[in-house]
Amino acid sequence: MDIQLTPTSDAWVQAVLEDFDTFLLDHAACERKASAMAMTFIVRYPDRDAILEPMIRLAKEELGHFHQVFGLCRDRGLRFSRDSKDPYVNALLREVRQGRDIEFLDRMVMAGVVEARGHERFARLAEALPPGAMKDFYRGIAQSEARHSGLFFDLAKQFFAEEDVDERVAFFLDKDAQIIAQIPPRPALH
Repeated sequence: MDIQLTPTSDAWVQAVLEDFDTFLLDHAACERKASAMAMTFIVRYPDRDAILEPMIRLAKEELGHFHQVFGLCRDRGLRFSRDSKDPYVNALLREVRQGRDIEFLDRMVMAGVVEARGHERFARLAEALPPGAMKDFYRGIAQSEARHSGLFFDLAKQFFAEEDVDERVAFFLDKDAQIIAQIPPRPALH
């Protein structure tokens, strides 16, 4: 599914480059949370057989990314601290409707939009980094995020009509644009 996100500002890229260590710590936290989110889908919706295997694979891949970013942090002498709330994700979560089926649809679509935003931002960062291992790493992470985004949209369409999924994608893309515009540029993924 080809979706159009509001482009990330150059100010965000600059904020990340100016405090890359803080960004790395946030990136690690995001990967860990993404792994946990995939497992949460399994726990909440064990009767949705079509999501189980993909979510297990996704949880493992995201945990692998966490391990990679952990290594980058360790190599730089960075120490983890308690997680802080992600204002972007929390704002999107407030838009999820209640009710088993519509909540499932919204959570799948929201996850797809979050992964799409990750793809867009990691790709912007990769463009800005000098040639080398870090640039290559973020190019690879960006590609993974694009794949994950498509996975969520494809899975949603296995359970809901395409027009219903598309309607919710448009809704969450609109919310994404509003939220991104309200969060000042900072050295964090969202």
